[in-house]
Amino acid sequence: MTLMAKSNGIEIAYDSFGAPGDRPLLLIMGLGSQLVHWDEEFCELLAARGHHVVRYDNRDVGLSTHLTEAGVPELVPGAAAPYLLSDMADDAAGLMDALGWPAAHVLGVSMGGMIAQALAIGHPDRVLSLTSIMSTPGPDVGPPTPEAMAALFSPPAPDRQTAVERALEVWAVIGSPGYEMDRERIAKVAGLAYDRAYDPAGTARQLAAILASGDRTEGLGGLTMPALVIHGEADPLVQIAGGRATAAAIPGATLLTYPGMGHDLPRPLWEEIMDAVTAVQGRPSAAAAG
Repeated sequence: MTLMAKSNGIEIAYDSFGAPGDRPLLLIMGLGSQLVHWDEEFCELLAARGHHVVRYDNRDVGLSTHLTEAGVPELVPGAAAPYLLSDMADDAAGLMDALGWPAAHVLGVSMGGMIAQALAIGHPDRVLSLTSIMSTPGPDVGPPTPEAMAALFSPPAPDRQTAVERALEVWAVIGSPGYEMDRERIAKVAGLAYDRAYDPAGTARQLAAILASGDRTEGLGGLTMPALVIHGEADPLVQIAGGRATAAAIPGATLLTYPGMGHDLPRPLWEEIMDAVTAVQGRPSAAAAG
């Protein structure tokens, strides 16, 4: 069941898995992606490991507030953006307030990893552990390949069927070449996301936030919470340099890379990824470790 919470002056749509008394784990999704892009089985498996899992729609996607009045921004370096990743991190902190979570373990993928980084920098007392997957400390580190860039800037779909077809085309480019593509699941989720809210302008505003937010390397250098960085060695959308730079910037961070993994979470890697996410939660902070 999707619930709504007031956060940072907007409304955030979310749902949860697991028992409220278990370890709080906030999942933050990437550019233009909704909470449904977190696989339900993935969330259930995390809950079975003792997590109270919350996934949510970022602003401008899904059932959360869309800042339609802000229009479509220019997607060029130096252009003004309606908001920044730090504002989206404040959304996450506000959601945690609504949930009654003083702090939580935080896991973000792609843009969600950038938001998780910004949350850890801006609200370090709220982040028990940080997991950044297929992400980067700045838009110029590990930039997309030309093929991935072309997929990223696919024209808006005029109808549901085209949206599903476009999703299949995009994931064929940016997905994991070392693993079989789950076309049925991709098509199902793309259709569900279209039905919930299809808003290309909202995705453009999120992308503008990425471009305008600059580099977080200096801020990451001040983090002390346990940190895990995961990246696919075959990721064409955020190339592996982004993951390596993120791990290098965070004191004591663990870096895990996977051959054949692109810009997604292949099902055969779930157990190993979850083992790593759970393990990092038990590590001492960088400050405690000396």
